[in-house]
Amino acid sequence: MSDPAESQARRRFLTLALAGVVAAPIATSLLPRFAHAEDLPHVDPNDATAKALSYTEDATTAASNPTYKPGSACASCLFYQGKAGDEYGPCQIFPGKAVHAKGWCASYNKKA
Repeated sequence: MSDPAESQARRRFLTLALAGVVAAPIATSLLPRFAHAEDLPHVDPNDATAKALSYTEDATTAASNPTYKPGSACASCLFYQGKAGDEYGPCQIFPGKAVHAKGWCASYNKKA
């Protein structure tokens, strides 16, 4: 015959294991989700802040701006938070929005 204490321990283990299997998907859906660059809305060049900073998604079109220097783009800016190779990335100048890596604005500050 089997030991009653061992049988109860086995039942308790199986009950807890089943509860864990049921709770795991629920817990992951309730955890906060971290935003990624692809989730962020892109900066609208017609936005008031973007217009004030002469933001453009193509740095080559900013050549007429007196503060523009050839070769400067968001991807090489100190405020750009995207990873190398990303098309869009977060920017500290436009909180909660993503800028084009090949874009440019008057706040451009070359990374050291």
